[in-house]
Amino acid sequence: MAASLRERVTELIAKKDGIEAEIKELQDVLQTQQNVGMDGPLIDVEGYPRNDIDVYSVRTARHKIICLQNDHKAIMADIEVGLHELHAVERTTAGAAQAHQNGSKGTELPQTFALVDLVSTSSPAEKAGLQVGDRIVEFGSVAADNFKSMRDIGSLVQHSQGKSIRVVVVRESQVTALSLTPSVWDGRGLLGCNITPLR
Repeated sequence: MAASLRERVTELIAKKDGIEAEIKELQDVLQTQQNVGMDGPLIDVEGYPRNDIDVYSVRTARHKIICLQNDHKAIMADIEVGLHELHAVERTTAGAAQAHQNGSKGTELPQTFALVDLVSTSSPAEKAGLQVGDRIVEFGSVAADNFKSMRDIGSLVQHSQGKSIRVVVVRESQVTALSLTPSVWDGRGLLGCNITPLR
């Protein structure tokens, strides 16, 4: 159940990234047209179509951006629902596993504060062994008791390029410690993964 949900969320995130890339390309088109953007005028002071831009291209790009932004909004809502479902399933699974251990009282799992919901192929995160669905207990000096926002992790990553960071995760009711080294690779960022805070 959790595995299929994870796959669905991963597919949705991949689609979201595709939509964002397409929007960026279309925004670049608008930039090449005298940086007209979404709101710049398409007619001159005398009411004629501007001759310094390709009005048709601008209209087409604007229309596509509006449609894609609507698609993006819808897919973000789907991702949020999927992540909530995934968290619920994993909490239930973890609870059942704890109850099963020693007949009743199991070992308490440490408190987690964030979830890995995307790991890119050949990225530093994948090489470190991070997996989609991992719930983070510690990320270097950041833990549940001092975590305020994703900026905490972002700042730590920026200052740790080329240095190993100890990352402790809960995976299928097991606590696992990994060594992650932020570094430049073929993809975006220094990690190649997406981390979202747990609510």
